[in-house]
Amino acid sequence: MKLKSIIVEDEETSRKILKNYLQKYCPNVEVLGEAANVDEALVLIRNNDLDLVFLDVEMPYGNAFDLLEKVGNINFETIFVTAYDHYAIDALNAHASYYLMKPISIDELIKAVDYVTEIKSKENALQDEVLVPKTSGVNGKITIPQQSGFEVLNTGDILYCKADDNYTEIYLNNNKKKIVSKTLKYFEEALSDASFARVHKSYLVNVSEVVKYKKGKGGSVELSNGKEIMVSASKKANLLSYFK
Repeated sequence: MKLKSIIVEDEETSRKILKNYLQKYCPNVEVLGEAANVDEALVLIRNNDLDLVFLDVEMPYGNAFDLLEKVGNINFETIFVTAYDHYAIDALNAHASYYLMKPISIDELIKAVDYVTEIKSKENALQDEVLVPKTSGVNGKITIPQQSGFEVLNTGDILYCKADDNYTEIYLNNNKKKIVSKTLKYFEEALSDASFARVHKSYLVNVSEVVKYKKGKGGSVELSNGKEIMVSASKKANLLSYFK
């Protein structure tokens, strides 16, 4: 997996060395930017969805811990890169993923990146798992992954889902819409235990919200909000089976 990262280091030579090492030995690390001080780093962190920050401790006008305090809600991993070993305890308390000493050992750098890659891979796998509706404890719920975590929805609040390439638009009964980077097929499987029917290659509807069916080769359904959705001929029998 790709790790979107930035390098925060006040010495230009050190930034170049680290960037060159990453390009040569850690190709899964994508360096989106570089910062020489706390203020520059804050701009990069706030403007990018980062997986990893390579962070020097001592910088002009503040240090690494000042930066992390200003960031507040940290959703990226941190690898400290410093010439001083006495910051190790502070780094540990700041939940650093790894602590690299200068001059940088290539083997240690690779080990640090591999460690972060494993952490992020497990996080992504867990996020995929948590999207599936729970069958106990929270019946009738589905979780929607977000950049900062996930949002919990009542499946009964979903009127229909619409495919948009590799994304799905989820339409709710409060006139709100959620866009999720999952395919409609994914939601068809995730909602298989609820009353949702695939009525078209682009639509998955909450059968409980159907108020009218119009005849035709495939026909169409009208939902409780007045939305009319065409039904594919191949999906017609499955839909009508809910109303037998």
